[in-house]
Amino acid sequence: MYRHDDRVVVTLDAGGTNLVFGAMRGCEYVDKTITYPSNAHDLDLCLNTIVKGFSEVIESLDQKPVAISFAFPGPADYPNGVIGGYLPNFPSFRDGVALGPMLEHEFGIPVFINNDGDLFAYGEALCGALPDINRRLKEAGSNKHFKNMLGYTFGTGFGVGIMVNGQLNRGDNSCVETFCLPHKTKDGIIVEDGVAIRAIKRVYAEASGDYGHNFEPKEICEIADGKREGNIEAAKKAFAEFGEIAGNAMSIAAQLIDGIIVIGGGITAARQWILPSLLKELRSELATLGGDRVRRVQMEVFDLDDPKEFERFAKGNVKRINVRGTNLSVEYDDMKRIGVTFSKMGASKAISAGAYSFALSKIDEEEND
Repeated sequence: MYRHDDRVVVTLDAGGTNLVFGAMRGCEYVDKTITYPSNAHDLDLCLNTIVKGFSEVIESLDQKPVAISFAFPGPADYPNGVIGGYLPNFPSFRDGVALGPMLEHEFGIPVFINNDGDLFAYGEALCGALPDINRRLKEAGSNKHFKNMLGYTFGTGFGVGIMVNGQLNRGDNSCVETFCLPHKTKDGIIVEDGVAIRAIKRVYAEASGDYGHNFEPKEICEIADGKREGNIEAAKKAFAEFGEIAGNAMSIAAQLIDGIIVIGGGITAARQWILPSLLKELRSELATLGGDRVRRVQMEVFDLDDPKEFERFAKGNVKRINVRGTNLSVEYDDMKRIGVTFSKMGASKAISAGAYSFALSKIDEEEND
């Protein structure tokens, strides 16, 4: 939709460790990004760093940007640009910071702030996985076209964004979240404690007995791959359990939203160890009180990155059925289906593309009113 737009939007991917500033044109970075420490513990220092980063990007551009648009982790009053509440990675913002209005006053252009999971989904839906899947379906001769999508990020936390009928679902309180869903196997515990960096490190420690290890998920993945010394089975278990817990949570949303699932984030480098258990959960069954078995997710779930599965996904199960009382017949595809794919853009770029597209969509809406 905005892949060929020549307007420029300044972006920011705000994490608890780093702030990554950039500018986008046509869903692509104009130049290299600029990274500064977040300094999230010190409000004044953090705000000064944000202004500094945006200033440097704007000064480097050959045209004036039409907006600033960026991601912030956690719930907030995003429509009004106010950041506050439970923000583990930005503790100095908890009492509320009117960040959007401050930046609009500073730079004199519109400012849009959204949850990072929302923007990941928006970027993948408009510039990434979703249009790519629909293109591949069309090339395969399929009439199937998807407009709904769930975007998940695997990293420090378990983020989510939801697209319904091509529109971002921000919720009435800017509080569409997945981290606080229940953990599958630990009563009273949030799912994020099973779907995050800390979960992989914890399960590896428990399974290996090496409670003093200093491995990060990247290194645990290397152990699972046989490229680094360590407990291979414990490493595989850490990612398999991660996939199981994530898949359990995803199955709830997948049934309600009925759309493509796109996953991004650094931990997806271990997808070969995560995906089998994740798909197993999405494809699992539950029992009725009468003893019948029903699919947890009523649609068939495909691995869209597997060429053979995508071929079946595109083909469906098309048949012709007669129209009663006439000589007519109609085409009917009785295969209800969704699929899982991993981001090809990378989470950070997808978030920036989402920020870019969101800003332009809002500007266009205002101009058309």
